[in-house]
Amino acid sequence: MAMQLPSSGGRRGRGGARPPMAEINVTPFVDVMLVLLIIFMVTAPLLVAGVPVELPESSAKPLEQEREPVQISIEASGQVYVGEAAVADGALPALLDDLAATPDSAGGEPQVTLRADRALDYGRVMQVMGELNRAGLNKVALVTTSSSDGT
Repeated sequence: MAMQLPSSGGRRGRGGARPPMAEINVTPFVDVMLVLLIIFMVTAPLLVAGVPVELPESSAKPLEQEREPVQISIEASGQVYVGEAAVADGALPALLDDLAATPDSAGGEPQVTLRADRALDYGRVMQVMGELNRAGLNKVALVTTSSSDGT
């Protein structure tokens, strides 16, 4: 039994060395991308729906504060109060601008605590928060009650 080995020199026959292949096979790449697309299409609606939660309750411990924050409250009827004084809707932007222009005792931006009634429309709370943001008051804390289960 003899075995024919390719010679190191000379011409090769038809079955000789092939030039390297310079093409990229994109089929596996397309398959993976389609699978990822399907996964994102299925999970995206689940992310938007979210989990229903009751925002007014929280088990978080109260934050320790060095200074007294400005209290803004919104009743169930939508009436806004700064401290204990009722504020008309048209007067709120000017009042918040004055509040933002007056630094607190430490010379920094005053901290605001926002208290909103549980039965209040979410849009009304966002209107007041939008006015706070427009006035440059960005240190806003939302006040909640502690949860009933005590955890």
